[in-house]
Amino acid sequence: MHMRTLIRIAVIASATGFASAAFAASAEDFKAAFDKAQAADKQAAALHNQWTTTESELKKAKAAADAGKFDDAVKAAQEAEALANASVAQSKEQEKLWPDAVVR
Repeated sequence: MHMRTLIRIAVIASATGFASAAFAASAEDFKAAFDKAQAADKQAAALHNQWTTTESELKKAKAAADAGKFDDAVKAAQEAEALANASVAQSKEQEKLWPDAVVR
């Protein structure tokens, strides 16, 4: 898997999340989405591969929730989760591929 593929996965997952967030979101919906995004981000942190874009989306989600815009907050949290999951996938891919990059 290459970086482009990871980005495509993140975009597709994000678009899927946007479609499921077509309803009027509540504070509980936001909390659930935000918790999932944070869990994925913590997994990326454990692999030492957190993307800065994930942190930006988490902040955007929190700001939207604080403003009472729960639809936007859920969308941003789902985007953050997709980005975090893509960074985890990248880490796992690179873990398998790095030996091929070593000069022998």
